[in-house]
Amino acid sequence: MKTIPGGVTAPLGFRAAGIYCGIKKKKQLDLALLVSEKEGPIAGVFTTNRVVAAPVILDRLHLKKGIGRAILVNSGNANACTGPEGMRAAKDMAQLVATALQSAPHTIFIGSTGVIGQPLPIAYIKKALPTLLTRVTRRGGREAAQAIMTTDLKPKQVAVRTRLGGEMVTVGGMAKGSGMIHPNMATMLAYLTTDAAISRRALQMALRQAVEQSFNCITVDGDTSTNDTVLCLANGMAGNETLKPGSADFTHFCTMLETVCRTLALKICWDGEGVTKVVRIQVKGAKTPQSARQIAQTIATSNLVKTALFGGDANWGRVMAALGRAGVAIDPTRVSLQFGDVAMVRQGQGLGAVAERRLAKVFQERDFTILVDLGLGKAEAHMWTTDLSYEYVRINASYRS
Repeated sequence: MKTIPGGVTAPLGFRAAGIYCGIKKKKQLDLALLVSEKEGPIAGVFTTNRVVAAPVILDRLHLKKGIGRAILVNSGNANACTGPEGMRAAKDMAQLVATALQSAPHTIFIGSTGVIGQPLPIAYIKKALPTLLTRVTRRGGREAAQAIMTTDLKPKQVAVRTRLGGEMVTVGGMAKGSGMIHPNMATMLAYLTTDAAISRRALQMALRQAVEQSFNCITVDGDTSTNDTVLCLANGMAGNETLKPGSADFTHFCTMLETVCRTLALKICWDGEGVTKVVRIQVKGAKTPQSARQIAQTIATSNLVKTALFGGDANWGRVMAALGRAGVAIDPTRVSLQFGDVAMVRQGQGLGAVAERRLAKVFQERDFTILVDLGLGKAEAHMWTTDLSYEYVRINASYRS
């Protein structure tokens, strides 16, 4: 598998563009369009938040048909908590693109991200769309990735390529996300493309697996949002034999998709609001995968752990306290902790001042792993977390201004 440039337009048959249409207060790209030359199967995973934005409601309806052609995304406005007017705006966006491409409305998917509760200025989008349609090219992936950003500092895109069934197959992706990031999706949008020939069922299965091991394993601040969406559109233009679950080529494709999702997920972590560190929480020796994940998530979302990471305070007791309150039955006398290559706790007891001095150096690094061994079984889980800084508070204290 080889990493290549191009993002969502790296696979055959995909074009994209991003322009400024007037939604954002500053003159920054705020409208993106991704188009496939051919319709194809589409898979999706959405927020678990019970307050759901209009584009998520619409995309869930369109996903029932299982066929996609294009994705239109605006930033600067979430079109969430906007009532019937917001739903009409989302439907209008889909209809406008469908008419231009001579496709059915259910093949057009919509994304929105930004401030919640403000009416979407659909007139700006209607006016800009003809220009946007003329701008889509094979080189437009980066512009599209820029146009979906909100508080992100940089665009996030990646693509990988390998040979499946004798044909070169490519998977590309772009994502946005910086704050409100937490498992079960968050204020993040991710759009994936592939030229693989694959069944709709197989694509949905592969996407769920990839999301579970990537976007659902990151947390920046413990908040999930109203708009979280991951879509993967396939057009079959690679000409490979159709991928189906159970085949070796399908397994390889799943690895490709997970690689793209994990890369984008970590880019989101590193671009998190005010982030200076990204730390992997690895829990092993659990009785069940669920209990391992619950402990990993409790540690990853602990504000005391996250602020210690920011301050470089090698306070391993905060990790012990977090795993102890995770709601999972453990035996403290079997717990071991390791930070980077430094063992700090064995059989539930700290290893002393020498180890603590070595640990202080680990806490100065920008990325490392915290390994928790419960000593109870063979199950394990992981999450990536970030530190919590002064800058995070500053950004979110003035998000709407």
